[in-house]
Amino acid sequence: MRTGAIILAAGTGSRMKSDVKKQFIPVGGKPLIWYSLQHFTEAGADDIILVTGEDDIEYCRKMVSDFGFDRVRKVTAGGKERYDSVYRGLCALEEQGYGGEDIAAIHDGARPFADAEIIRRTFADARSCGTSIAAMPSKDTIKISRKLEDGTYEAASTPDRSTCWVIQTPQTFCFERIKKAYDGIYAEPELQAGVTDDAMVMERVLGVKCRLTEGSYRNIKVTTPEDLMIAEAFLRAGE
Repeated sequence: MRTGAIILAAGTGSRMKSDVKKQFIPVGGKPLIWYSLQHFTEAGADDIILVTGEDDIEYCRKMVSDFGFDRVRKVTAGGKERYDSVYRGLCALEEQGYGGEDIAAIHDGARPFADAEIIRRTFADARSCGTSIAAMPSKDTIKISRKLEDGTYEAASTPDRSTCWVIQTPQTFCFERIKKAYDGIYAEPELQAGVTDDAMVMERVLGVKCRLTEGSYRNIKVTTPEDLMIAEAFLRAGE
């Protein structure tokens, strides 16, 4: 049973308001994407697929070579939507011979603090039950909103906070199941509407409820300049 990883680094990072795409912004002296590649290497992933923008393929290949990430088997171009990029990553793993009960982890490259322990926990849960998504209980009260006619919103209801979890990545699955689920949303494009993560694809196509695996409150997604400040603080605290 092999363990593969798809690391997504194809976003434009428009909310970062930077001339440099967020996945390549230096954090702690290294490109942001370096941390995800390093953690998956430390966690023992057998094969890594790096999915990036068409214009960034050569840069990523050089970075992979310069830092010695010898488990990166392919750097490939992403698609228009996140699910397109994931699908291309799954196809690349399939080209590497993945199938059956092999494991595929899908990770947002803008989450530099999904460390090897978190990754190994998702590997273990995916091996035992076929699915695993890193998550943490919500520390905040959640409101379900309703949009009003004037374009503003009101709080429509309040779910029980004890049932609310903040979803992270990696999201890790039995390869055969996640590939079947993604094949399904291409066979029925109406299922693509509103898809924001891989667990949603499993739910919609296969009706599978995914295992929640302990992530970390440090496992933030770097999206805005404020997130960069937090990331730098985490790195300094770890020194």
